[in-house]
Amino acid sequence: MSKIVVDTSVIINGQLITQIESGNIQNCEIVIPQAVFDELQSQASQKKEHGFVGLEEIKKLKDISSNFGLQISIKGEHPTSDDVRMANRGRIDAIIKDAAKQNQATLYTSDQVQHLVAQAEGVESVFIKPVPKTTQLEFLKFFDSETMSVHLKENLCPMGKKGKPGSFTLTKLSDEVLSKEHLEFMASQILESAKISDSSTIEISKTGASVVQHDDYRIAITRPPFSEAFEITIVHPIVRLSLDDYDISEALMKRFSDRAEGILISGAPGSGKSTLASGLANFYHNTGKIVKTFESPRDLQVDPGITQYTKLDGSFDNTADILLLVRPDYTIFDEVRRREDFRTFADLRLTGVGMVGVVHANSPLDAIQRFIGKIELGIIPNVLDTVVFVKDGQIEKVYDLELKVKVPTGMTESDLARPVIEIRNFADNVLEHEIYTFGEENVIVPVAKRVQKVGIEKLAEDKIRDTFKRYDPRAEVQILSENRARVMVDKSSIPSIIGRGGSNISDIEKQLNIHIDVEEKSDSAKPVSGDLPFTFSESKIALILGVSREYTGMHADIYVNDKYVTSTRIGKKGQIKIPKRSDVARTLMQSASSQNDIRILLKDF
Repeated sequence: MSKIVVDTSVIINGQLITQIESGNIQNCEIVIPQAVFDELQSQASQKKEHGFVGLEEIKKLKDISSNFGLQISIKGEHPTSDDVRMANRGRIDAIIKDAAKQNQATLYTSDQVQHLVAQAEGVESVFIKPVPKTTQLEFLKFFDSETMSVHLKENLCPMGKKGKPGSFTLTKLSDEVLSKEHLEFMASQILESAKISDSSTIEISKTGASVVQHDDYRIAITRPPFSEAFEITIVHPIVRLSLDDYDISEALMKRFSDRAEGILISGAPGSGKSTLASGLANFYHNTGKIVKTFESPRDLQVDPGITQYTKLDGSFDNTADILLLVRPDYTIFDEVRRREDFRTFADLRLTGVGMVGVVHANSPLDAIQRFIGKIELGIIPNVLDTVVFVKDGQIEKVYDLELKVKVPTGMTESDLARPVIEIRNFADNVLEHEIYTFGEENVIVPVAKRVQKVGIEKLAEDKIRDTFKRYDPRAEVQILSENRARVMVDKSSIPSIIGRGGSNISDIEKQLNIHIDVEEKSDSAKPVSGDLPFTFSESKIALILGVSREYTGMHADIYVNDKYVTSTRIGKKGQIKIPKRSDVARTLMQSASSQNDIRILLKDF
């Protein structure tokens, strides 16, 4: 009876069973080296899918052996601890090859290297090329054109998310309760396909968890002890969008095309971040740029001309070393999560590579916050210039980052100037937040929008302005804090306000119970309103000062020869009516020789 020795590869991919069932192997002894059996047992003990698949194949082999005149035997010594430790360097493969030599048997393998080494040593070897199975994978029956993801868990009915990002429902796909055996069958199908199909790859394989990318399906398989029960989750993109499918302004499109080279796409899980990243990648590729991606797993839907990289030896740092040698114009970094990912993203950006990063975050500020502490604060604007927040599959907000040296908003002393990162809304260029160092902490501080002053602050300004009007009718007041204010007056008025030795300003401060900063009024500090042009007329009972109707309802101060007379409200049709019997009317009639001596200054500006 002839003998054949089989290795791990030809067992796991199922080709040994296929050869037997097709009649190519029969009436012989099949020797399974003890090293092969121990390796499969070790993988199964570590909850790795390959181990379970291999042991199931051996069980099936023994079940059908009698039908084909086969004798199954396990021979050889158990591998030593040194053999196991050196398995990645070919020690187990060498043991299997030696078993074929010792038993004067033919080696059957699906490992091209093993086949070549055996032939070089004079061992008869048969290379069986893995052949993809045409059987449709079981999980595909749960998908249709509206299904985003399928969630399969033992002892539960299959569930699926149907809809689109931001608008989906969790739906029961079948009334069938999934058994553990059924899920293990589907997992074996998936892993077998990953071994032999060019369109399917195993992205992650760890104890209790595996991630497989099959075509455009991302499959996560978990089992105890990692999860409390056997579970398979399959995610499938249902839409592929270009930038033309988004509501992007002309200014933002120009930013993407010409300036933005440090783009951060943020959003909650399932919001459509990766779909936008894929659209950007294809956009840059179609404009003649060299584009690469960093992904783990590799599930972005990009054009064939875009090369998709994963971790090299378990690290994107190693991938970055190779990336710089291929000189890309843009790199799409899908899922920046770990601390080393942020450093790699920053290093590549600072070398001049255009970077598009994808980050999980509930707001664009949270996305920026994740970079703080991982890279130096001062280089964040050099790494990130555009932050895009995606919600429900659409671009909801875009931030622009810029570094300036200035006094942070809300602070008043010039010696508090420091490097400040300004975060502006790209749509209207409004400053919304600032990042700077405060004490020993890096903080993100919201910048309050300018609103009309009301209530106590408005009354305080009016009271202080009234106090200083006798020195300068155009005095301007700015409340700095609860006990501090700034008063801006003409240069000629400052000496009389300060008084000899500062006695006068001290009296005013005691009277108002706050500290007053007196400053010379610059041209830019003058009120935007200026003097209101007006007409003068009389009725039987009143003096009428007429201004433009647009000022109706506003407040104004009236001066005669630069002396304050009164404050009044502009009435209907833009008219200020002053009763002739009032003291104000008598003052105007006695002090003003002509209309040119009267000035009206608008207070609401």
